[in-house]
This record gives sequence, C-alpha cells and structure tokens, in this order.
Amino acid sequence: MTEYGLFTLFLFLHIGAAIIAFGPSFAFPIIGAMAGKEPMHGNFATRVNEALEDRLVLPFAISMPFTGVFLIWFGHTNLLDRSGWWLDIAIVLYAIAITLAVAFQRPLIQRLVRLTAGGPPPGAGAGGSAAGARPAGPPPEILATTKKIQRNGMILSVLVVVIVLLMVTRPQF
Repeated sequence: MTEYGLFTLFLFLHIGAAIIAFGPSFAFPIIGAMAGKEPMHGNFATRVNEALEDRLVLPFAISMPFTGVFLIWFGHTNLLDRSGWWLDIAIVLYAIAITLAVAFQRPLIQRLVRLTAGGPPPGAGAGGSAAGARPAGPPPEILATTKKIQRNGMILSVLVVVIVLLMVTRPQF
C-alpha cells in the first residue's frame, strides 16, 4: 500500500473512531434528564450511560492517539512547525479530556450506578410523591454526584467541540 493509501486508511480510522467515541456522549445529557424525570428508571439510565462509555466512548477515544500518530507519520507533519500550532493545542486538549473522562467522570458514573442501585427513595415515583406523602427528592449524595457528572460532561463537550473545530478548520494566524 502506498504512503498516501496508508494516510487515507488511518484518516478513515481516526475520523471513524471520533464519530463512534464522541457521538454518543452528546446523548448522555438527554438520557440523564429523562432519568431525572423518571427516578424509578434512574439506575437503568445510568447503567446505559456507563455501558456506552465503557464499550464505545473510551475504547474508541483511547484508540485515537495511535491512529493520530500514524497520521502525523504518513502525513509528514512536523509538530514543531509553527503553522501546525492548532494540532499541538488539539493534542493537549485531548490529553486533558481523556484524563478528565477516565480519572474523574468514569468513577463518578460508577459511583452513581452504586448509589441508585436500590431504586428511588419512597415517594419519588413518576409523579414525584406518594399519595399523602411529602415529595421526596433524591438523597444529597446522588444530587452532588449528578452535579459533578453534569459539570464534567459540559467541560468534556466543550473540549470535544474545540478539538473538532481545530482539526477541521486548521486555523492559520
């Protein structure tokens, strides 16, 4: 296979991995919001997000540095060249994003799965309260964990969008 053919192959693999890895992550807030409206399904929704993260997002995201190295190699890209600053920034942002996802977000999601394993508290059904009972919201630990997941998710989404913007536009100043 020619060098151009190898470059094209790794470009296909790299872009395909990005779509598979980061596409589903934009559905996580929708799934989470639906779980918040139906707490009886909260654990299931959290396990769905966990499965998507473990089986699609992280494996494909972790493959991207390898395909990226081959793109740099076969594309004869000089990372020290000032015109490729956008790639340097994208690589740093990717390293930040993958670290945040693996070291912080994943453990928080695993924690939320454990916290919601027993189902919602009494009176927290679809209507929000049992007949005659005072509405019971989620326990404070679930709320705090959910807020951290949401905050990290927003940061990760912004990082992904900025990385894609840099990779697609390749800005030159």
